Amino acid sequence: MTSGIKPTNYQVQVKIFEAGGCTYVRTQGDHLVYHYPGAKRPVVIPKYKEVPVFIIGTT
Repeated sequence: MTSGIKPTNYQVQVKIFEAGGCTYVRTQGDHLVYHYPGAKRPVVIPKYKEVPVFIIGTT
């Protein structure tokens, strides 16, 4: 059985998280750091050509 989540590039991830209410905070190395109101931790998006599913996946 395959997951419904597919690898995408980081630009797609940025658009998804910004549409969901995240705001850009800073770039740290090759990672983009976003803030989501009420979240305990920042949302970190690596600047990869293809972001693997295990990084995108939810817990």
